[in-house]
Amino acid sequence: MRIYFLGICGTGMGNAALLMKSQGHVVEGADENVYPPMSDVLREAGIPVRTGFDPGRLASSPPDLAVVGNAMSRGNAEVEWLLDERRVPWVSLPELLSRHVLAARLNIVVTGTHGKTTTSALTTLLLQGAGRCPGFFIGGVPLDFPRGAELGGAGDPFVIEGDEYDSAFFDKRSKFIHYQPRILVVNNIEFDHGDIFRDLEDVHRTFTHLFKLVPANGWIITNGDDPNCPKPGAVPWTRLLTVGTGRANDLRIADFAEDETGASFRLVWRGTEWGTVSWEQGGLFNARNAAVAALAAGMACCPDNPAGLSLRPLGAFRGVKRRLEMLGRSDRVAVYEDFAHHPTAVGETLRSLRNRFPRAEIWAALEPRSNTMRTRRIQEDLIEALAVADRVLLGEVNRKHLLAPDDRLDTVAVAESLRERGVDARAVENNERILEALHDRPDSPEAGRVVVFFTNGSFDGVPRRYAGSLGRTFD
Repeated sequence: MRIYFLGICGTGMGNAALLMKSQGHVVEGADENVYPPMSDVLREAGIPVRTGFDPGRLASSPPDLAVVGNAMSRGNAEVEWLLDERRVPWVSLPELLSRHVLAARLNIVVTGTHGKTTTSALTTLLLQGAGRCPGFFIGGVPLDFPRGAELGGAGDPFVIEGDEYDSAFFDKRSKFIHYQPRILVVNNIEFDHGDIFRDLEDVHRTFTHLFKLVPANGWIITNGDDPNCPKPGAVPWTRLLTVGTGRANDLRIADFAEDETGASFRLVWRGTEWGTVSWEQGGLFNARNAAVAALAAGMACCPDNPAGLSLRPLGAFRGVKRRLEMLGRSDRVAVYEDFAHHPTAVGETLRSLRNRFPRAEIWAALEPRSNTMRTRRIQEDLIEALAVADRVLLGEVNRKHLLAPDDRLDTVAVAESLRERGVDARAVENNERILEALHDRPDSPEAGRVVVFFTNGSFDGVPRRYAGSLGRTFD
């Protein structure tokens, strides 16, 4: 089959194109802007990519199937040709995966407002450590695998990151509705994606639809400490397991500790010691990611005794690119970047850094870019999260002209509130001024300084430029 991808350079679309090619299909595609790293990966895989959208290309050589990416909308020339001509069937990316990858697999679908990418990578790593050959489809860039997607063995589990965002302009259901879960992980549920969901109840509604797709011989593995996640008895059509720090959880995270050398914790499965994990990943939130990943992999490999799964691979886990990734350092300054799209993630990261560097100054620079972070409805939560830092620099709200003033995050008010709490906080006009402000104080205290950039975008290149000024950077 010849498959054509509209918007192929997006991470998900590019990875799906690689999966389809590995199944033997002829794959090609187009994008408005052809850019690395995905353009390089596709070229190396022998997948032709055209720049721009030209309906004449489709008319002269119609493919057997078109995949319409989430970024495509009405008005796109090739989308309009597909709708006008009706000569080529088209599907969304999630529907493509459902039909051609997930239909006959034991699917582990990892969902939640936070931690999906890391948990998906951890689950895959644990399955590999157990001698399995899992397939996987991960939205970020896991550092332990050569790329973010592989078919794996036909008889082995398939791990897929389950996003609650919508599927396509013609399918407003959440992507994860298509993913046919046998084992469903629910890390947490909070309000997010304000451009898609009205409120927390609306978010919970789409998760409720997903819960009903788990078969009777499947499992829902959920955060037992999160009041928004389902509790035992709430899903009588399937089996539910809970993970958390509370003693009532099926899998308990015990004795969590964190310092300059890393973090450690114990996992206890229904009163029986499973093992102790010591690793470099920071924060209780990552310990929880590891715990739910271990239980998901354990249920896939040895459901009668999931604690028989070895936890040893966790100690070697390298993480995911842009998840509290170190960009550079000097003798007294360390620079990190974190893919933050929600106040909860910001707060968890800052608390972890405070544990790791208890005597250092902690500076936070934030680009309000995600559709949640740009809005005033998270303002108080953001103030609470940032109050952990010693100094805060707030950039301009991204695409602020698209939001009414009363709906837009007020960065000046956030800075004022933080100053009242004793935090040296400042709202600036643009990202370049953040770079200038960072260089205003080049001398760091004897105990050191940690600078962390929070963004789900490029931050106009400021994080890497600042890291580069320190003399030692990391790729």
